[in-house]
Amino acid sequence: MSSGIQTNSLHQLPHPGSPQVQSKPAASGTVASFKDVLSEKLHESAPLMLSKHAEKRLHDRDVSITDQEWEKIAEKAKEAKTKGVNDALVLTDNAALVVSTQNDTVITAMNHDEAADHIFTNINGTIVVKE
Repeated sequence: MSSGIQTNSLHQLPHPGSPQVQSKPAASGTVASFKDVLSEKLHESAPLMLSKHAEKRLHDRDVSITDQEWEKIAEKAKEAKTKGVNDALVLTDNAALVVSTQNDTVITAMNHDEAADHIFTNINGTIVVKE
């Protein structure tokens, strides 16, 4: 006797109130995971984040960056990423930052006096931001 239950594949419904995210084929031809799609969507609109190291450096060295500069830095970091830059040196009027465009994260920061005697390595792009 049949129980009347069909064993078809199950489909998970999107969370109420959230936009429906559709998977798209990844480069290898497989379907991208939800985590990958979510991460990509979050990074499209997310501002730059500060690593704990960079946050401490900015605070300890009393380096201030205006909201306008942060916006320009984030915009230029996104643009650099589209051009293949993975790690960029960002120079502002009073600071030097190393930004990972892959992670949208400021890795380290220093004021201009420190930067003058510093050799930056593993950088494949430079962004100059004027206020």
